[in-house]
Amino acid sequence: MNSLYPLKFTPVFKEKIWGGQKVRTALGLDFAPLPNCGEAWVLSGVPGSETLVSNGFLEGNHLNELLEIYMDELVGEMVFQKHGELFPVLIKFIDSNDWLSVQVHPNDELAVKRGLGGGKSELWYILEAEKGAEIITGFNKETDRESFLRHLDQKRLEEILNREIVSPGDAFYMPAGRIHALGPGILLAEIQQTSDTTYRIYDWDRVDGNGKARELHTELALDAIDFGLHESYRSRYRSESNKPAALAHTPHFNTDIITLSQPVNRDYGILDSFVVHLCVEGSYRLETEESTEQVGKGEAVLIPATTTEARMVPSPGATVLEIYIL
Repeated sequence: MNSLYPLKFTPVFKEKIWGGQKVRTALGLDFAPLPNCGEAWVLSGVPGSETLVSNGFLEGNHLNELLEIYMDELVGEMVFQKHGELFPVLIKFIDSNDWLSVQVHPNDELAVKRGLGGGKSELWYILEAEKGAEIITGFNKETDRESFLRHLDQKRLEEILNREIVSPGDAFYMPAGRIHALGPGILLAEIQQTSDTTYRIYDWDRVDGNGKARELHTELALDAIDFGLHESYRSRYRSESNKPAALAHTPHFNTDIITLSQPVNRDYGILDSFVVHLCVEGSYRLETEESTEQVGKGEAVLIPATTTEARMVPSPGATVLEIYIL
């Protein structure tokens, strides 16, 4: 069997009613023939939406096929023992041209109880934001089930939701259970557990051309929501050139950010995990013993667990999200 090497993929594009053009204009990803694109799934093992390898001798194989064949060589022994033939993270870009619904995701325990596989925690990293662009994350006051339902029934839910004005470089970890919504004028990268389960709570009273509203999942959502008030909803980090800074270290995935201004060597031999590079600004050359790849903004590269060392050479600069599991 030929050796594994850093793998690039062809994205899967999702048309959404709230999507726009930034996946093409800002990231250079061509989503034709779709008129608009809300999400570009750049690394996915979700059945029916698997990304295909676009480089090397494995070109044309989808992610799940690789996992079936290479198993722990691809993802690491510990990761394979825990997740089996399910690739544990889904990585995407989202372009919001309008408000997304107010929603929540179940945690692992609730998801398993409901036969949904795993839960869904996620990290948002803001690439672009128009002036005054907002997101909703969590609550702005202590609340409970009864108060929440009362506000929802009286169409006053917005009064208790926490809003945050966002700027490029902001990061927000959304653990399962945290109510959230993405506002218009934002392009972001999302790293999440591999799950497509969303409980839609409020959809801004929108209807389609036939006057029909989208389905809501209020009853399902109630047992999933964290009603607590949290001191801060932002992920605080201090970026230092050419060194990784932690955006989110969680039980489900770890994400660091590296701003490159000079070549950097990365030692992955200490990990028992795959590593994903997601380029969110600029470009760089990824050099490993197995191959050399040029990586540009909007591209994801899956570095197999068998690769222990990598060199990142920016041209002239790059910002990279580094994703792995401990």
